[in-house]
Amino acid sequence: MKYHHIMGVVMSRRLGKSLGVNVIPGKICSLDCVYCEAGRTQILTTERQTYFPADEIIKELHCYINENPDIDFITYSGAGEPTLYSQLGEVSRRIKEEFGEYKLALITNGTLFYREDVRNDAKIADLVMPSLDAVSAAVFSKVDRPEASLDIEKIIDGLCKFRHEYNGQMWLEFFVVPGVNDYAEELQLIKEIVIKIKPDRFQLNSLDRPAPENDVALASKTYLEKLKHYFADTGIVTEIISRISQNSKVVESEIIELLGEGAVAVEEIRNTFNTACDSAISNLTANRKIEMTEKDGVSFYRLKK
Repeated sequence: MKYHHIMGVVMSRRLGKSLGVNVIPGKICSLDCVYCEAGRTQILTTERQTYFPADEIIKELHCYINENPDIDFITYSGAGEPTLYSQLGEVSRRIKEEFGEYKLALITNGTLFYREDVRNDAKIADLVMPSLDAVSAAVFSKVDRPEASLDIEKIIDGLCKFRHEYNGQMWLEFFVVPGVNDYAEELQLIKEIVIKIKPDRFQLNSLDRPAPENDVALASKTYLEKLKHYFADTGIVTEIISRISQNSKVVESEIIELLGEGAVAVEEIRNTFNTACDSAISNLTANRKIEMTEKDGVSFYRLKK
């Protein structure tokens, strides 16, 4: 069967074996974020529509899961914003009824949670993962480039209402765009709102490949670790979910930055950067930027003297 809505099982950083379900045709969204790896938004809107019949999506799920039952989550994902699909609640209810052995996740930008119907649809999911990239209107406009009717205060109020009404897991994501939404004043505002919303987790994300806008900078792992420490006093579990450590060129610069503070054990570097460090270390060694040394039977890397 040719699938139009099923995106196949992927090993997700957050969800394990995740079966993606796309309910939006193309890049239709309420935002046109400067960092979006899916490219520029084709239709910028806040209007909910029935893009596809609910039966069509459920039928594909049955066909796929009958042949591939080994999954952990069924996850609304894709290039567009899933809450723009007006039958989201109907499809979610049927997923919980007909595929009750699996958990249901919703990845969303959270911009429409000021609407009661959207909040009611989202509540059906076991896990909801909205985004919040800014609190001030100016920064919100610059980083997320919203549809004209959207107001950041209304969006935040919607997220707060949803958190109060929702009994499932809520993981709030902050996408870090260096030089755009990480000024001290903005970070303080975000911290205050995180404390107010009280998500179960607060997650720091960043680019790991070029964005549609060439001037969007990458955040280093070291910098993300500093931000993680900054948000530690919120009392909310804060974690880095960026895949940036898989980008070899970025890893090279991060290793140089790390070794600038002194020699680091090989095992520690591997634990920090996973398999992405292999090619980075090879390149840095070949270019005589770092060298290995040994002390008390432990191997270290240090900057080449």
